[in-house]
Amino acid sequence: MPTASEVRLDISGMTCAACATRVERKLNRVPGATATVNFATETATVHGAVRLPELVAAVEAAGYGARPAGSGPEQRDGRRLRLRLIVAVVLAVPVVLLSMVPALHVPGWQWIAAVLALPVVTWAAWPFHRAALVNLRHGATTMDTLISLGVLAATAWSAAALLTAGGDTYLEVGVVVTVFVLAGRLAEAAARRRAGAALRALIALGAKDALRVVDGREERVPVAALAVGDRVVVRPGDTVPSDGRVLDGRSALDASLLTGESVPVEVAPGDRVTGGTVAVGGGRLLVQLERVGADTELARIGRLVARAQDGKAAVQRLADRVSAVFVPVVLGLAVVAFAGWTLAGDLDRGVAAAVTTLIIACPCALGLATPTALLVGSGRGAQLGVLIRGPEVLERTRRVDTVVLDKTGTLTTGRMTVQGVVPLGGADADEVRALAAAAEHDSEHPVGRALATAGVARAVADFTAVAGGGVRARVDGETVRVGRIGWLASEGVAVEAAGPAVEAAEARGATAVVVARGDAALGVLEVADGLRAGSADAVRRLRALGLEPVLLTGDNAGAAHTIAEQAGITTVFAGETPEGKLARIRALQQEGRVVAMVGDGVNDAAALAAADLGIAMGGGTDAAGAAADLVLVRDDPALVATAVRLARGTLRTIRGNLFWAFAYNAAALPVAMLGLLNPMIAGGAMAASSVLVVGNSLRLTRFRAD
Repeated sequence: MPTASEVRLDISGMTCAACATRVERKLNRVPGATATVNFATETATVHGAVRLPELVAAVEAAGYGARPAGSGPEQRDGRRLRLRLIVAVVLAVPVVLLSMVPALHVPGWQWIAAVLALPVVTWAAWPFHRAALVNLRHGATTMDTLISLGVLAATAWSAAALLTAGGDTYLEVGVVVTVFVLAGRLAEAAARRRAGAALRALIALGAKDALRVVDGREERVPVAALAVGDRVVVRPGDTVPSDGRVLDGRSALDASLLTGESVPVEVAPGDRVTGGTVAVGGGRLLVQLERVGADTELARIGRLVARAQDGKAAVQRLADRVSAVFVPVVLGLAVVAFAGWTLAGDLDRGVAAAVTTLIIACPCALGLATPTALLVGSGRGAQLGVLIRGPEVLERTRRVDTVVLDKTGTLTTGRMTVQGVVPLGGADADEVRALAAAAEHDSEHPVGRALATAGVARAVADFTAVAGGGVRARVDGETVRVGRIGWLASEGVAVEAAGPAVEAAEARGATAVVVARGDAALGVLEVADGLRAGSADAVRRLRALGLEPVLLTGDNAGAAHTIAEQAGITTVFAGETPEGKLARIRALQQEGRVVAMVGDGVNDAAALAAADLGIAMGGGTDAAGAAADLVLVRDDPALVATAVRLARGTLRTIRGNLFWAFAYNAAALPVAMLGLLNPMIAGGAMAASSVLVVGNSLRLTRFRAD
C-alpha cells in the first residue's frame, strides 16, 4: 500500500469539539503522522509518510468513522439526524401535553407518556448516548456525556417514580431536551454547509468537458483527458477548461466568480487565460493549454482554500483546552447540586438541579466559536480574491503595523509604457509617437514593444536592430532612428537639443528614447513602468487602517522615488538586491515592527518568507506564492487593505463568539445549581447558544471590500 505526504479524511460521528480533539490525538499517535482535525468542516488533514488503512483504523479505534475526503455520501448523517428529529418531535408533543396540561391527566397518563417517551430518549437520543459510551470506553468525557447523562437521569428518575408510585416524573424533560439538542445539531450542520458554500462554488467552477482540436477536427473530451500542449476551442458561453494562452481569436472572459472582478476581461492572441472563466464575448478562441489538472490556477485555489482550516489559531487552541477540562468540572458541579438539595431534604429538586446543570453546561457553542468564524472568514476571503493559507495567518494580519511594498509588478503594472513625449524643433508629438511606433514595429525589446503600441504604425522597410543602441528603419521612404542618445550621436544625428529632456527623464528613473528622422532629432519619448491604477488609493486605505507603507525595490532611486511620490509613500529603500530586501525586513522587525511584505517576483521570495506576513500578488511567480501567507488572486494592491480588514473582522467575530460562549456558561451554571431553571428551558438555551454562535459567524458572509 503506497504512502502519502498528505491525506485528507472525512470524519463521521463527531458531535462536539471534544470529539475532534480525541480523533486528533488518535491520529497523531500513528507513527510518522502529524494530524489536525477540524470539527466545523468534519475533516482531518494528516501530513507525513502514512498509510491510509492505518489512519482509518486509528479513527475507528476512537469510535468514529473515516473515509478519504470526497469519496462518500456526505449528507447521509444529516438525513439520519433529520429523521430522528422528526420522530422525536412527533412523540414529544403528546408527552409534553400530557405532563403539563392537568385536563389531560386521565387514568394511567404517566404510563402513556412513558411509552411515547421511550423511543425518544433511546433511539432519537442514540447519537448522544453512543458518543458518550465511545468516549467512556477510552476514559474520556465530552459534551455528549453531559447530554446523555441529563436525558438518562431524567428518564431513570421518572421510571423510578412510576414504579414506586411516588414523586414527580421528568419524562417531558428527557424528550424536550432531546428535541432541542437534535434541532441545534441539525441547525449547526446546515450552517456549516452554508459556511462552506463559497468554497464549494469556487471548486465547482471548472469545466466538465472541452472541445479539443486534433488534426483540424474538433472532438469533445472530458477535462481529465486534456494534456499540456493540447489546443481547445472556447466558444461564447463556454467555460475555459484549463490554463493556457490564446493562439487565435478575441473575446471577453467573465472571471467574477473566480476573482470577484465584475468587469469582463478582454483577451486576444498572446494573452493568458485561466480555467474556470467563462467566455461572454462574441468571438471564438483557440487556446493552447499550459497547465492541466492539479497544476491549474483553479486547482491551486481549491487547495489553498481547503487548507485554510487545517492549522489551529491560538484562540482555537484555548477553546480546545477549556473544553477538555470543562466536562469533568460540570459533572462535579452536578453531583454537588444533587447532594446539596438532597441533604436539604428536597430530593426532587436535587434531581432537577443536577439534570439542569448537566444540560445547560454543554459547551457546544465554545467548540464552534472559532472554527465556524475561521471557515466563513476564509471562504469570504476566497470570494473577494484573498487566499488565506491558514487560520494563524489571520492573527498575524491583525498585529501588522508596517506594510512593505515591492515596486515592479506590485505598485506598478510591470510593463513598459510611454509616459510622456517631448517634441523638439517644432515637431508634432503625435508625429513623434507615430514614427517611433513604425520603426519599432518588429522589435522584440521591451522598450521597443512599448513604443510599438504608442501610435499608429506606418509602412516600414529595412528594419535593423542595433544591440545596446536602438533601431533603424525606413518609414514612408525616410530613414528613422529610435534609440539611446549616445548611439544616435554616433550615427551622425544632431542630438544637442534632446540632452535636457533625456537628463530629466533619467532623473525620474525612466528610459529616455530619442526619435530622429534623417539627421534631425524630432523628440524624446519617456518610457517607464507606470503606476498601477488604484495603487495610490490602496496606500491611502492602508494608512486609514493605521499601517505605515514602505517602498522596497531593486530599481534605481530615481524610478523608486517617482513611483513613491505618485503613490503617496514617504519611506523608500531603492537599489536593493534580494539579500538586501531580506536585510531590510529583518531590520524593521528588530525595530519592533510587525511587518507585512507584498511582492510578486522571485527576488521577493526570501523577504516574503522572512516577513511576519507574506502577501503575494496573483500575477507573480510560483516562488513568491509559495513563500507567502496570503495570495491575492488579482493584481490589485487594494486587496491588501481588504485582507487586513477581513482578518480583523474575523478575529472580532471569534472573540465575540468566545465571550458569549463563556458568559453563557458562567451565568447559567449557578442558576441551574440553585434549582431556579427548568431543565426543558436549559435544553433549549443550550441549543440556542450554539446556533447563535454559528449565526454570528455567518455575518462575515456580508463582509464587503471598500
